[in-house]
Amino acid sequence: MEDWKINPEKYLTNSDGEYILNKDGTPRKKGGRPKNTELSEVKAALQAQKSLKSKNQKVKKLRRSLKKAETELGKKEKALTTNVLTESDTKELPDAIQEHLDKTGSSVAFMPNEGPQMDFLASSEKDVLYGGAAGGGKSFAMLIDPLRYCHIKAHRALIIRRSMPELRELIDKSRELYPSAFPGAKFKEVEKLWQFPSGAKIEFGFLERDADVYRYQGQAYSWIGFDEITHLPTEFGWNYLASRLRTTDPQLPTFLRCTANPGGVGAQWVKKRYVEPAEYNKSFIGSDGLSRKFIPALLQDNPYLAEDGEYERMLQSLPAIQRKQLLEGNWDISEGAAFAEFDPSMHVIPPFEIPSYWERFKGIDYGYASESCCLWATIDPEDKTIIIYKELYRKGLTGDALADAITEMEQNEIKSIGGVLDTAAWSRTGYTGPTIGEILIQKGHKLRRADKNRIAGKIQIHESLRPNRDTGRPRLQISNTCVNLIKELQGIPLSKSNPEDVDTHAADHAYDALRYMLMSRPRLDNPYDRMLRIKSEVYQPSDSTFGY
Repeated sequence: MEDWKINPEKYLTNSDGEYILNKDGTPRKKGGRPKNTELSEVKAALQAQKSLKSKNQKVKKLRRSLKKAETELGKKEKALTTNVLTESDTKELPDAIQEHLDKTGSSVAFMPNEGPQMDFLASSEKDVLYGGAAGGGKSFAMLIDPLRYCHIKAHRALIIRRSMPELRELIDKSRELYPSAFPGAKFKEVEKLWQFPSGAKIEFGFLERDADVYRYQGQAYSWIGFDEITHLPTEFGWNYLASRLRTTDPQLPTFLRCTANPGGVGAQWVKKRYVEPAEYNKSFIGSDGLSRKFIPALLQDNPYLAEDGEYERMLQSLPAIQRKQLLEGNWDISEGAAFAEFDPSMHVIPPFEIPSYWERFKGIDYGYASESCCLWATIDPEDKTIIIYKELYRKGLTGDALADAITEMEQNEIKSIGGVLDTAAWSRTGYTGPTIGEILIQKGHKLRRADKNRIAGKIQIHESLRPNRDTGRPRLQISNTCVNLIKELQGIPLSKSNPEDVDTHAADHAYDALRYMLMSRPRLDNPYDRMLRIKSEVYQPSDSTFGY
């Protein structure tokens, strides 16, 4: 292009007549300024150049606005990229993107069910358990959750199961899902690892023994999940893995996620860590300072599996314990539970005012390093139902301290309540001072030795839990304030060496106190029988106890 068109200022500002324009529009050196007609062409060229510069500035400004808008879309654009969307995501997408989905016919790789599954994927707490009945869609949610951050290069996730055969099922499902969500994602069979186009990784691992955790020593993960965590006997492995949770990317959050059905070898520690501390679906802070939540799930929360009723019928056919765990999502009954018939809806009742004329008695199991337990019971004279209405459950009590604690809890009683006490509390082995039993009697408590026949006592509890054929009411009911007795009846397991007895290594202090009561309680069939029983009781000086 001619120089005068490229640099018109050079000719327009010339005042000494150095250049003039020829008829063909080309400049030449000579005195005088360009003619008016030629000057207007030069001005037009200059104006066009200024206009172009202004438009370029507007384009740059629009690009900056567009970049800002893309940043604000954040999660929505990320979800569109991964094809992993929730129903609420698609409703909130901008109109232009909605139109793009409609025109291209783009499909969504995964749409979570409304309810617990969606709540799990949306949880902001650091440590979340998604658990309950079988068929709630837990394993699928476990595979989906780490995909939220697979567009970020620094994201590294670890999905754990107890054993390699169990892990294979998850890997097979991931083969169906991950390439659809992230085209270009590749699975490395030897490392059991997915590599995503962004550089993010999802690794699969197992934890068959506690020592297996050291396979992850020195590793760092931004997301760690354990599918069926109740298969883990103790929380050692899970706590160790939590120490591997870290990232150098300040934009990348870190999470612990786990799923489980009730039951299994680790049910008790999982229940204590996630289920017991707070109401279901409520956030709470654990003793280690981590924010936690338990999200329960039922078969009905997965309409695809529950719709035809076939899976539910299969769960209905299971034995009582497994049926309550896998169909009802009941965390209060343990595998091998000694009292599978215990049903809180039938055996647990709210407190009520006990008529003054109802007979009352108590049973005590003593411990110092372990808990001492005292249970108070009354009998409904209408149908002879025994009602446990109060409990004391505390460790570190001497004989004097236990006596004082019982006295304090009986302040509102209209008369002193008699009962039975663990025979071990009367033992003098290696001791010449007053026994625990003697101290309690000296403090005014009417007690006698308990019948400690373990097998017969357990049978008495079974009999008492059975409903009365005439009334449908069980022969034993417990106030909901007696939380420790309820917990033990729900969870105490059978002995592995003697199936006729309970496991004596489990917490059984309230259970023992109940057993003593049922084996030694007054028989109130009629006043005459009671009078004969009282007269037949013989005072034994060596016991330092009185019958009542």
